[in-house]
Amino acid sequence: MALKACKVCNFLTEERKCPMCGSDDLSIKWKGVVIVSDSERSVIAKTMNITKNGKYAISTE
Repeated sequence: MALKACKVCNFLTEERKCPMCGSDDLSIKWKGVVIVSDSERSVIAKTMNITKNGKYAISTE
């Protein structure tokens, strides 16, 4: 199954609903991957407003 990116929080998932924020607005069109393992110390996570560890798309369509 293909990964889908949540259009609200950019979290990547195979599910029909985002497990991170609960949105069902998902897209199969996304670019780039950011893997956050320490959201509290990551500058990239802070820039992207990511508060939980996980795999995120850089952008979604």
